[in-house]
Amino acid sequence: MDLVELEAVKRLKYRYLRCLDLKLWDEIRECFTEDATAAYSGGKYAFRGREAIVAFLERAMGATTFLSSHRVHHPEIHFEGDGEARGTWALDDVVIETRFGITIRGAAFYEDRYRKEGGVWRIAETGYRRVFEEVFPRASIAGLELTAHWWETKGQSRLPAPGAE
Repeated sequence: MDLVELEAVKRLKYRYLRCLDLKLWDEIRECFTEDATAAYSGGKYAFRGREAIVAFLERAMGATTFLSSHRVHHPEIHFEGDGEARGTWALDDVVIETRFGITIRGAAFYEDRYRKEGGVWRIAETGYRRVFEEVFPRASIAGLELTAHWWETKGQSRLPAPGAE
């Protein structure tokens, strides 16, 4: 196995998730092949083609009231010949939807297929199936307060600096 190629595939997945959480739609578009397919939530949300996938992600997650953190780990990457690979990833994610006052937390496994085009690895197929997902109202937790927000506070905490008067 070529460790450079393995690292390139891992970095692709990490970039995809960073772009997803930061709503970088133009950059995330470059993560996919033109003919990519996606089947999120066990196929409940399925799309064919890079533009359809990105349009769905932007529509579903584009509001600045939708704060997300997607973390993948335990990659199992298998190369299947020149310029083809498959990957399984464990996913842990948290979504805070301030408009509805809820937090969603879950775990899943992504199943991906990758293709190298012009020397660059891209996602040709992606999707996940949930192990679990739970939703709870934020108001149900006494004292819960969102003290930093990428868009509203420019990522800065509202908490006073340690030692500040």
